This record gives sequence, structure tokens and C-alpha cells, in this order.
Amino acid sequence: MALARQVLCVCALLGLPLAGAEPIRYSVAEEVESGSLVGELAEDAGLTPAQLSARRARLVSEDGRQHFRLERASGRLVVAGRLDREQLCAQSDTCMLPFELLLSDPLQFFRVEVTVKDINDHSPVFREDRVSFRIPETSEPGSRFPLEVAQDLDIASNTVQEYSISPENEYFSVSYGSRSEEDKYLEFVLEKSLDREEQSEMRFRVIAVDGGSPPRSGTIEISIIVLDANDNAPIFTQARYIGKVLENMPVGSVVLTVLATDPDAGVNGDISFQLSQAVGQSDSAFVIDPITGEIKLTKPLDFVAAQKHEMIVRVRDGGGLSAICKVLVEVVDVNDNAPELVVSSFSSPLPENTVPGTVVALFTVRDRDSGANGKISCALQDQLFFSLRPAYKNYYELVTVSVLDREETPQYILSVTAADAGSPPLTSTHTFTVDISDVNDNAPVFNQTSYTMYVRENNVPTVFVGAVSAADADVGLNPKVTYSLAAEQGPERAWCSCISVNLEKGHVFVLRPLDYERLRQAEVTVSASDAGSPPLRANVTVRLVVLDENDNAPLVLYPAQESGPASSELVPVSAEAGYLISKVVAVDADSGQNSWLSYHLLRATDPGLFSVGLQSGEVRLRRPVTERDSVKQKLVVLVRDNGKPPLSATAALSALLLKDFSDVRLPHSSPASEDQAAASLTTYLIIALVFVSLLFLISTTVLVARKVCRRKELKAGPVLYAADTLQSGLADAAAAGTLPRAYCYEISLTTGSGNSEFRFLKPILPSLPPQHCAVGQGPNEEQDFPSVPVISEDMAPDNAGTLSAGQFNALSFD
Repeated sequence: MALARQVLCVCALLGLPLAGAEPIRYSVAEEVESGSLVGELAEDAGLTPAQLSARRARLVSEDGRQHFRLERASGRLVVAGRLDREQLCAQSDTCMLPFELLLSDPLQFFRVEVTVKDINDHSPVFREDRVSFRIPETSEPGSRFPLEVAQDLDIASNTVQEYSISPENEYFSVSYGSRSEEDKYLEFVLEKSLDREEQSEMRFRVIAVDGGSPPRSGTIEISIIVLDANDNAPIFTQARYIGKVLENMPVGSVVLTVLATDPDAGVNGDISFQLSQAVGQSDSAFVIDPITGEIKLTKPLDFVAAQKHEMIVRVRDGGGLSAICKVLVEVVDVNDNAPELVVSSFSSPLPENTVPGTVVALFTVRDRDSGANGKISCALQDQLFFSLRPAYKNYYELVTVSVLDREETPQYILSVTAADAGSPPLTSTHTFTVDISDVNDNAPVFNQTSYTMYVRENNVPTVFVGAVSAADADVGLNPKVTYSLAAEQGPERAWCSCISVNLEKGHVFVLRPLDYERLRQAEVTVSASDAGSPPLRANVTVRLVVLDENDNAPLVLYPAQESGPASSELVPVSAEAGYLISKVVAVDADSGQNSWLSYHLLRATDPGLFSVGLQSGEVRLRRPVTERDSVKQKLVVLVRDNGKPPLSATAALSALLLKDFSDVRLPHSSPASEDQAAASLTTYLIIALVFVSLLFLISTTVLVARKVCRRKELKAGPVLYAADTLQSGLADAAAAGTLPRAYCYEISLTTGSGNSEFRFLKPILPSLPPQHCAVGQGPNEEQDFPSVPVISEDMAPDNAGTLSAGQFNALSFD
């Protein structure tokens, strides 16, 4: 009731003239003790203390709160209770508490205004005690990292004046300033490049100091974690968001949406939002969706309690970089007509080569409301490829701002939002669907960077070996692809005639049979062209690999297979099992497993006496020679390759089992003559060795040349070389790494000895029929190898059952 009476009194006094034209003004510092003197109110009002008591003087305020008390006895105005300027006036520049001094008999009042002066009673406060930053080491010096400024409820010089880093370091400094009167910022600046391998983490404090006396300070601890990557911080589309909402908006409604982008990919590009209320405000009435950035209401708003809400939104990406923006929400009411958007013209589809700046649509906006509620603004949600441009009054043009690409985006759905200036603004959205038409701007692309195809030799003509495929990202007639062989230059051009490609399907054919021994692989270039005008094309390399078939039989190089009598290998009857008699050497013109050769004993006079190495072709004694064995042994060795089916060839050779290798009886010689003969023998051996080596090299060179000329005459069946190609065959085997050891024998018996023994004499060749030799001779000349001279009367009479040299020469080797 007392409050009601005071209100009635104030209302009644509104019609009375003031006792003085100017109000009585005082100032007092906040937080003074109760009872502290404000001023001599009775004296300043021209009254005496007695008049105050007699006229029942009292203080009346508009809000009914009594911050001051009048002492009637002394006429002094004193503080009635604790004065907190920040609680009374928030952060206003001035804090004035008005009231009236009311007197009765007669009724009179004086207006009194008391200004509450600020004192430095609040320290700067950071919203958080600790903030962690994850900074990539790729950050450039000069990079700035925003911090929320410290809040100080004091004003003027008592608020925050400076920031510093403690302890100081060489990597960071602090920057503080104002973008506008109410928009202050705080950043710490990277002064030196970071090196995670040198220092992966650091800590320091940022200290905020106000300008009071004595100064007060606030501290926030900064933790820096240096990362290896993530060099793009999130960026808000706006530095400051302003929203207006009705005070009766239901809980859960979206107030506004903050948008931020991060050009990084993966985790470093994932962003999340965090909302914080400004220091000094009550519990937040808003919450933000960390993914979408939508700010929603969490409790009803009261326009009387708070006309605006200021918030700070921090966006942080997965790498730890962050950015902040301010959001201001104003609580207002009314506005019931949404804007209208009327389209005057619209062009769709657009060619993808449309130049930037082309007008796509022309429309006008209007609102039936008036004043601020009738002022309309338009916004385009997607502004990467299109933008809005004001034309005339309320007309807007929708224009292109960058190059379009139909293959990337064939259709754009553009939402134009028209919003009025009401509180809160009403909006309407119109959607433009812009189709993009194709032009021939994409060349065909092969599905592989190169192709490898395989064909077996001796293939049938026009055999299919594979296909190439190319795709074109264009549409309509432009992506129709045709294939052709590109013109080749150089040696590859000759092989292009045997390869063909289907014009439409890209099938590759081999037109004629191929020979692996002549061509193992070939490369051609296939070109794919689209049907655009002008056509675009792309090339790809096709590598044709010829696979080997088993179409060449083994070729026996040694022993030489000829129509004349074959040479015989001499085997002493005293030879043990495993004695090397000879070696069959053969080669195969195929490759791979088709050229793997194996040797088998096909026939022999005594099969149990001989063995043939499966892989080496070496002919050895299986067991010791006995007297029951025939002196003359004939063998046929089968050489077979590993193809399917296998091909083979045979080699025939003969061996003589001799007990004594004597061919002449040599006279006895003195020791001196023996020494002289030994010296002569050494000279002969050196000369013979040089001659044989020279003969071998010349024969190899000539016969290799002959073999190259005759290579085309080789057939699929087994081929036997004549005796005059023996040296050539041996040379080829040497090149293949399968040459046998050369076995040459010279046999002589010493006289006066009951047993035969070997002497080191000059090397000779076995007795062979006359053979052609191409080294140093004409085509009709012949070279005969000399036979071993034998004298029948020199044969020892007591060697029964043993072949003499004469008998040896008389044998037929058919």
C-alpha cells in the first residue's frame, strides 16, 4: 500500500511546477558505506532542517526503491544501502539515480539526480580459465589466433586497457584493438615459424590489466599444441550476426544460423560450433547446434527483462583451428506480412560456356507492410556460381559470377530469400531451377592409361585379342566415340598393317599370323574421337605381346649328324663307371619351357653299359667295361623339348672300347734325345694350340654369318647338320651357354713295354673323312684332316684280344 501511495503522489505531482528549474545534482562513488554523506539537501533546496520536519519531507522514486535516506534533523542526504553501479546501470557510460524531495503544507517537490561514479571494483575476467589451441607447424609468421576478450564490468579507464604474455616467448605476441566502438578483439600473433619436431607443445598465460588504481588483472592459460598439418582455419560468412525474434517465439525455435566454411578436407575440414554467453549476463536462453550452426531458444524471452542478447560463437575444425564471431539477438515484436517475389523473366537451360555476368532471371519484390517492415532485402543462398544484383528500385537480377560446368553440376537449384526489415523480419523464398546444357568441352578418356594384349604365334587371321574403351563426359551426340589407329612413324609403322581396331566398339584384331621368333611384341597408338564440332580426341598405347608356341624342334649341334660315317669316341676298357664318353649338345629356337631340353638314351648296342644325363646330355659309362662287351658300340640319343606336344630330334654316335691305344712302335731313345723331344713337343703344342684357336675363331665368325642367312630355312621338324657345320653348331651352343668340352685324343705306345701308356704329344683330330672347311678357302676347295699313320708290322704280337692301330683304322663306323 505504501508503494501505491507513493505512485499516486508522484502522479499527482506531475501536474505541479517544480520548485526549481534545474534539478539538484550530486555524485557519489559506488560501494560506499551505508550512511555516507551524499550532500546537504536541505541547504541546497533552500530549506532549514526544521522546515523538513514540519513539512514532513520525504524522498519519492519512480521505481519505488530507496537508495538514499534523508536525515530530517540535519537536512543531509545519505546513502541508504550498498550501491553497485554495475548492478544498477550495467555498463552504461553514466549511471544516474533520479528521485524527488516531496514537501507538504504547501505541497512542493524538488527533483534530485545522484550520479553513481564507477570505482575499480571488478577485475578483468576471461570466460574460460584455460584455452587450448592446436596450431599446424605450417602456419606462417604473422598468423593471428583470436581469443575472447576479457570482460570487465567497470567502465572508462577502469576497464581493460592492455594485454601481455607471461612468460614472454619468441613465438607469440598479443594484439588488442577495436574494430568499432563496441567491437573489440584480442589475438595472439605468431612471430616465428613453429617446428613440431623441435617443440611440440608450449604453455603461457595472457594477462589482461585494467586502468584502475591500483590496477586489477585477469589471466587465461594458453596451451599450444603444434600439429603437422591443417593450414586453413574456419571462416565465418559474416563477422557479426544480428537476429531479431519475437518475445513470444516458442521454445526450440531457430533464431538464426551461423555459417562457416573450412577449405580443408577430411577431419581437418569438419567444423563444430560452440556458443558462449557474454560475461555479466544471466543464464543463456540460447543453444547452438554444433553441426549445423543453428541457434535455438531454450527458454521464453522477456522483452522487459532484456531487449538484446549478445553471444560469442566459436567454430573449431578437426585440426584445432578456430574462429569466433559475435551474434546479437534483438527481442522485438509485430510484423505480419511476408514479402512477395514476382518473376518477370527467367532463362533456362543455360549453355555451360555462358560467360560470367549473364542475366538468368529478372524479378521484383514487394511488401504490403509500411515503414521498416516494408523495406525488403534479398539474399541468394548459393553464391559460388550465381549472385543477386540490384537493378532498379525493387528489381533484382540473378546473374552468373563464374564459369559453369555441366559435367560437374548439371542443374542448379537456387533459393532467393526476400526478407523485410520488421522485428523479427518475415521472409519468403523463391526457387529457381537452372538446367545447364552441354557443349563439347570434354575429350574422350580411356579407362586405362595403357593396354597390354596377348596373342599366340601362328594365330589365325583376324583373331580378336582385346578391346579398348573410352568414355566422354558430355551428353547428346558429343560423347559418341569412334576408334582408329594413329599414324606411326619409324620401325613400328610396318607392324601397324597387321593390327586393326573396330571403329565403334574398339575391338582390336590381328590380321595375319605372327611369328614369335621374328616379333615378340609391338606397340600401336589407338585414337578415340568424339562426335563434337570440332571433335576432341585422346590417344592410348596398345602393347601387343606375342606368346610362344612350341613350333621348333631341337637342333643337334654335336655330334654332327651327316650322311658319311660318324666319328667314334675312344673308351679305354679300364675306364670306371661314370667315365665321360661324349656330350650331346642341342638348342631350341623356342623360349620358356618350350626350349627346355631333356636327353634320353633311345637305343644302344648294350643299353646297360651307358647312361645319358637328363639335363646335361653327357654320355657316361654306367658300369665298368667287361671282356664280354662288344668293341664297337652304337648309341642313339633322343633330344626332346618341354612343349605341349613335345618335339624331338635324335643324335647318333659310336664308341670303341680299346684296351691298347698303340698305333706305331717307337724306337728306344737315349735320355738326351728324350729331353730334346720333350722340348720339341712343348713347341709343337704351343704352335698347335695357337693354330687351333685361330681356326676356331675364324670358323665361328664365318659360320655364324652363314647361320643367320639360313635361319629362315629352319622347319618345324628335326634338322640334322652336315659335318661342315659342326664348328658353326658349336659356336651357337657356346653363345647359348651349352657348349660341351672338346675331347681330342692322340694315342701312341712306347716300345718295349707290355702295357700301353699315354704320352703328351701334339693334339690331332680323330680320323674323319674329308670335310669342307670355309675358313680361308674358296667355295670349291676342301681341307682333309690327316688320318693317324699305322704300320702293321709295329703291332705287338702278344696282345691277343686287343685291337692294334691297323685294326682300329680298318674298322667301319657305319
